[in-house]
Amino acid sequence: MNIPFLSGRHGKRRGDSGRVAVVSGGAGVRDPAGLSDLLAECELLRRQAGGAGVELDDSPESLEAIDQLLPRWRDDEETLIWLGTDAGLYLGTVLVRTVEGAAWNLWPSGQPVVRLASGREFDVVTAGHEWAASGVPELSQLYAEVAEA
Repeated sequence: MNIPFLSGRHGKRRGDSGRVAVVSGGAGVRDPAGLSDLLAECELLRRQAGGAGVELDDSPESLEAIDQLLPRWRDDEETLIWLGTDAGLYLGTVLVRTVEGAAWNLWPSGQPVVRLASGREFDVVTAGHEWAASGVPELSQLYAEVAEA
């Protein structure tokens, strides 16, 4: 996979933003499918959901199931940050895989966002952090709003 991508997940220290660190080489993404697969991993979210009996199948219905999880992660700041990132990336994955014309895009800062066919871009990572911290707005609600745009 040839992706100009570096993740700071493994070397994370307290106080880091928890956002996925992406370094863009200016040449663009040469392997969009590889980027999609990488962003779809969401390991912590998948583990949390699986522990609660929720299967994440990249469908809009799975977002509704995630919204119903008990937010036990809110007591652990580090987990909260990473789970928020994963929730946002999972929301983006569902959008990219189910909304016609939706695709991942990297802002110059390296932030992964979803670009809709209309050209509108949606910052899914920030939305995921807001959901993880407060549960509002729900991921399924965000999906519905963005999918209609």
